[in-house]
Amino acid sequence: MNRIVFLARVLWASPNTLLGLVIGGVGMCFGGRARICGRAIEFYGGGTKWFVQRLPHGQFTLALTLGHTILGQTEASLDISRKHETVHILQYERWGPFLLPAYFLSSLYMWLIGRRFYRDNPFEREAYDADGGEHNL
Repeated sequence: MNRIVFLARVLWASPNTLLGLVIGGVGMCFGGRARICGRAIEFYGGGTKWFVQRLPHGQFTLALTLGHTILGQTEASLDISRKHETVHILQYERWGPFLLPAYFLSSLYMWLIGRRFYRDNPFEREAYDADGGEHNL
C-alpha cells in the first residue's frame, strides 16, 4: 500500500486510536501489558482485562478494537480474535471518527427491528464473515 494512503488511513482512524491508547495505557498502570502486532497496538491483562470484562457481554468478549488498538482480556484471546479484530481495524480506516456512532446506531437499529444488536450488526457480520468464527457472542 502506498505510504501516503496508509498514513491517511492511520490519521483518519486516529481519534479512536487515541481512545484505545488511553484505555490501554491506564490498563498498563494496573498490571496490563502491550505489544505491537501487524498494524495494531494490542493491550491485554491487568486493567485492560478489567475494562473489557465490564462491557456489555464482557465476560464473553475476547477483544475490542478502537482504531489501531486492540484491547484484549489475555494474550491468548488476542491471538484467537486477531483476524476478526483486523477487519475492525480496516473498518476504522474506512469510517474514521464516524465508525463508533455508525456502529452504535446499527446496533440500535438491529435491536429496534427485533434482531440481535451485536451479532446482526453489519460491522460484526463483516468481521465474522472474514474470520469464519463464532468466538464472541
